[in-house]
Amino acid sequence: MNVKFEHRTFSKVSPAAVLTLAVGVSITGLLFGQQLTQSWPGALVGAVFTLLLAFYLQLIAIHSRHAAELLAAVSAELAISRQMLEYDAAARDFSSQALQLRDRAIELSANAISIYDATDPDYPLAYINPAFERMTGYMKDEILGTPCCVLHSGVRTSTSVPVLRGLLNNRQSGNVVLRNEKKDGSFFWSEMHIAPVADANGVIKHFVAAQTDITALRSYEEQLRHKAHYDALTGLANRALLRDRLTIALQFAAPTSRQVWVLFLGLDRFKTVNEINGHDVGDTVLKVIAARLMECVRVSDTVSRFGGDEFIIVLQDLPDEKAAMTTVEKILASMKAPFATADNNFFIGCSVGIAVCPTDGEDAETLIMHAGSAMHGAKSKGTGSFHFYAPYMNQRALERAKMEADLRHAIERDEFILHYQPQVDLRSGRMIGMEALIRWQHPQRGQVPPLEFIGLAEETGLIIDIGSWVIRAACTQMKSWQNLGFDQLRISVNLSSRQFSDEGLVAEIGSVLASTQLDPKYFQLELTESLVMADVESGIRILQEMKALGISIAIDDFGTGYSSLSYLKRLPIDTLKIDRSFVSDIMLGTDDAVIVTSIISLAHSLRMRVVAEGVETRDQLSFLQLHGCDEIQGYHFSRPVSAMDFTALLKQDKSLPAFHPAMQTAPCMAEAGVK
Repeated sequence: MNVKFEHRTFSKVSPAAVLTLAVGVSITGLLFGQQLTQSWPGALVGAVFTLLLAFYLQLIAIHSRHAAELLAAVSAELAISRQMLEYDAAARDFSSQALQLRDRAIELSANAISIYDATDPDYPLAYINPAFERMTGYMKDEILGTPCCVLHSGVRTSTSVPVLRGLLNNRQSGNVVLRNEKKDGSFFWSEMHIAPVADANGVIKHFVAAQTDITALRSYEEQLRHKAHYDALTGLANRALLRDRLTIALQFAAPTSRQVWVLFLGLDRFKTVNEINGHDVGDTVLKVIAARLMECVRVSDTVSRFGGDEFIIVLQDLPDEKAAMTTVEKILASMKAPFATADNNFFIGCSVGIAVCPTDGEDAETLIMHAGSAMHGAKSKGTGSFHFYAPYMNQRALERAKMEADLRHAIERDEFILHYQPQVDLRSGRMIGMEALIRWQHPQRGQVPPLEFIGLAEETGLIIDIGSWVIRAACTQMKSWQNLGFDQLRISVNLSSRQFSDEGLVAEIGSVLASTQLDPKYFQLELTESLVMADVESGIRILQEMKALGISIAIDDFGTGYSSLSYLKRLPIDTLKIDRSFVSDIMLGTDDAVIVTSIISLAHSLRMRVVAEGVETRDQLSFLQLHGCDEIQGYHFSRPVSAMDFTALLKQDKSLPAFHPAMQTAPCMAEAGVK
């Protein structure tokens, strides 16, 4: 054993060495002290021995101390090693627990975790967690080892699959949204984050992917997109989508100069159904209308709800104009059938305005505007009509806007007046009443015919205020004639569809009769056949409430609507008025004569009176007298006149000759065209 002596080795003298030196010196002194000069060799030997013994003892002490220090150092190192082993064991235990925790977290993760083998060009699945199984329906033993795109075999057209392939081939990390196919064939959407994993040598051996099911989110996004582009009630395209599709259709049609047709549909009588029966029934009818319109067009065409009771249809890629007109005819025919709900049937027609690109415009806004103008032109022709756009309609649209503005101020400016047309009893020949007819004295245009503003008043809702004014003015005038002694006359007032649907109408009529002190039996309301038949059940209820006031009810323009005997006999009706279109041709040997006689017979069988409108000739009068018509009105007796002129007729006691059936002969029937 080599011992390296250093200064510090002797810095501390062993007690044994000191003691040896002291004892040796003492013994030497005792033995040789007095004879030192003579016995110095012996003393020297004793001293050397003592030194050597002390030195030896010192070396033993040093060695012992060094051995103790070495043992202490080894013990310390052993303690440190033991502590390091404990730390290492703890670290291994921690790592094991952490690894188990991570494995457990992956196993319990709600996200689908998968590992792909990067050494194979198909990137087969090497691992999936339970969430992947739940998300896809595949178990580990079914899908491990299959290519990475196994979930996308049914959705190859998706642009996301090439993106995923690109990330794998380029050994990149990234995010991609995928439409995946489950084991059962259903689809789901997922957002995948995928990243490469390198080994110790930096070689990418695997890809790790985490997928989140975003099907619910995509569904919500689709709902938002649908709401942004489709009508919530009918499911048809809304205005925004209509303009987009029409613009695209025009762009595709421009190079080939092919036509694009824009059909603007306005419903006739829908407001009555909606207001009388409530929005739930109205919504049901709109859904049925939407379904019918979809059945009339091709997949390439667009059907949209433009708003309220208006629809727009875009026809594109048409082979010829005949195909377009066939679609228009199918639409009109589909709207003639009744609309059935749980409680009732409704008859709602439509008017169609047509604008064609490029003739009537080359952009979406212009075509829609022109088709709308054409639709108003169709409405003026009557329900179930169509009308092509013409340039003059722009001027008419401007005039229409101006008229609407003027109409809103007509009542407050006292511009309306009433004219009265006598109604004559055919047996006595005497006047028994009159029909009140509104006229508009426009300050610049003069007298405006009702046909030019009543429809507009209906659309804008102004007819409610105008109708209220008519009822009050008519009752006031009737009472003034009674005060003059003409107290057995009856006044008739026409009622619009908007008025009929007004919940306060019955109360308003009762209030007017009370304030004017007019006996209700001298007041009659005239309603069109189509107005009542739009909703029979509701119509019956409203008419019964009116009858409870004591007034009488007449059906105007009878024969032009959709009445059936089963409904007619349930209506609390007092009078049927035969439409002038039937009366005008009764002497020409047409079917109109048969229709008129049938209406008279039907009315009398139901204990109703019959009034024929539009009687203009003596022959028409004779025919109606012969076949038992109760009353007539028309130019043959008098045109509608002002209140002053009507008062003059009353004072003149103008009348027709009394009718005596026995004086009529068979030739009169032959001349009338009735066999």
